[in-house]
Amino acid sequence: MFMLYALAAGVAIGWLLGGRWTGLGTLRIRWAPLAIVGLLAQVVLFFGPVAQRIGGAGPLVYIGSTLVVLVVVCRNLAVPGLALVAAGTASNLAAILANGGSMPASAAALALVGHGVNDGYSNSTVVADPALWPLTDIFAIPAPMPFANVLSVGDILIGVGVAWAVAAAMRSGASGNLPTRYPHPGTHGS
Repeated sequence: MFMLYALAAGVAIGWLLGGRWTGLGTLRIRWAPLAIVGLLAQVVLFFGPVAQRIGGAGPLVYIGSTLVVLVVVCRNLAVPGLALVAAGTASNLAAILANGGSMPASAAALALVGHGVNDGYSNSTVVADPALWPLTDIFAIPAPMPFANVLSVGDILIGVGVAWAVAAAMRSGASGNLPTRYPHPGTHGS
């Protein structure tokens, strides 16, 4: 749910910089359906009834879906902000791989959010001594805030990259940033 904050920030920044909603229509993501499949796989994977039944396939689905999203993001590195999204996704994937297919979350961060470890497969697992600890879910949006959740450095990079991409796309629709028509050769601008 941290992405909702990132999207809102991107829209606000884009608007403050003179961007237009219509600019969002210029944002083109190659292989977008593949990214949607990867993200939807994670939504389904961590949905209560599925998470309780997924068992040993959970880590493979989580790693595979994250890898699919990373491939799509890397395919679109020319889009402003997506290099940060790639770095954040790679950071998360490294932490997930190093910890056996789940993202460790600090008990303190989970306590700030107001919940413990769920039954079944979860992307928030307390691990006594997690590998790549600085890349794990050690931050929290505390419970009084809407969409309270734990997050990692990778999640923050992804959020900043998404906000940047949205703001840049909005700016591309601003009147001052539209392509200029150049005079036909031979008219010399007159």
